[in-house]
Amino acid sequence: MKIITVRDIDKFANSIIPKPSKTNKKKIESIVIDVRKNGDNAVKKYEKKFGGFKKGPMKVSKREIQTSYHKVTKDQVNALKITKNRLTKTELAIKKRLGNFEVTTDGVKIKKFFFPISSVGCYVPGGSARYPSSLVMSVIPAKVAGVKRIVVVSPTNKKGVIDSLTLVAADLCGVDEIYKIGGAQAIAALSYGTKSIPKVDKIIGPGSSFVSIAKSIISDDTSIDMIAGPTELGIIVDSTSKADFVASDLISQAEHSKDTFCFVLTTSKNIAKGITQSVKQKIKTIKRKEIVQKSLENNGFVGVCKSENDMITLANKLAPEHLEIITKNPKVLAAKLTTAGLVLLGENTPSSASDYMLGSNHILPTNGFGKVRGSLSVMDFMKLGTEVESSKSALRKISKYMNAICNSEGLPNHYEAVKSRLK
Repeated sequence: MKIITVRDIDKFANSIIPKPSKTNKKKIESIVIDVRKNGDNAVKKYEKKFGGFKKGPMKVSKREIQTSYHKVTKDQVNALKITKNRLTKTELAIKKRLGNFEVTTDGVKIKKFFFPISSVGCYVPGGSARYPSSLVMSVIPAKVAGVKRIVVVSPTNKKGVIDSLTLVAADLCGVDEIYKIGGAQAIAALSYGTKSIPKVDKIIGPGSSFVSIAKSIISDDTSIDMIAGPTELGIIVDSTSKADFVASDLISQAEHSKDTFCFVLTTSKNIAKGITQSVKQKIKTIKRKEIVQKSLENNGFVGVCKSENDMITLANKLAPEHLEIITKNPKVLAAKLTTAGLVLLGENTPSSASDYMLGSNHILPTNGFGKVRGSLSVMDFMKLGTEVESSKSALRKISKYMNAICNSEGLPNHYEAVKSRLK
């Protein structure tokens, strides 16, 4: 992991941020088009080519779900329940803030209200790994919002089955349908529908680069939450920070994949050296060593800045998915940071804990999208409705000004529609 002295912040930020790969876009476009045209046949063709599912119904049966309970431990189930309950509490608190209200101005009544979207498809990564926690993070906000139809798609392992703990999570969270498909073909199936898989109104959830590109492609036709790329972790530290804690947190996020983006910002050269030395020592004995090492070598760095203000400016430009502040006064810095997907305060709030059981959602914006949105939440599954009611007297009060603005825009018939009601 390299130490870099940061001088020109703008130049450094532009050069260091990983650029999303689009090398597979044409291939993914062809998959999406094929599924849209040929439905189930195309989905099964790509599952045989890329996935583990080979034959039989794509939809998971109730028997498969019940059998999955015999393949997991009590502690695993309890862990899911804790994750679910804490996230539910947070999402319910958000929903309570979304109250209906009415505004009245000169005889015009405007009513604003919130209601759930009808259906959602949740992509849960799988295959060679298991992500039951991502299922919880995807489904619970939708459930709290009141979405009527919640669908989960997840790739199978080489034996053609979805991870048992993921199926248990789906059952605990009240998922309506689960399908044994993944990749771009799953995204296309959710977007356009097939004979076996009815289409949904919105698609959410993290996934591989294939999944992210597919979500981008179908977004012209179906709503999506965000393009969630490889994991990102930024950590701001000072001379009081414990190098071992910082090193452990970097490693915890770097183990996701070889293309994660993990970095540290500091004004202290000594702590920078201490962190890189600690990472070097820890990597010698950790599991998933090859993934972590490749990730930190390719994308990881410790940036030494001239001042605290430079650290804040750079952090806001990089807009990482997770941003830990492990300093003497983390709240002071946090007040100046506006673009991270999630801000974690103090040495006892590691990003790895927030990924599971702190009550926050781990589906977060990457690739700089933290500048415009936050974590997945109940708000992603609710629509703001508007009702407007006007009276004749209200139209009369605005008539003169309607005439002026409509004529200025060259749309006189807009005014005539109002004028006709005043005769």
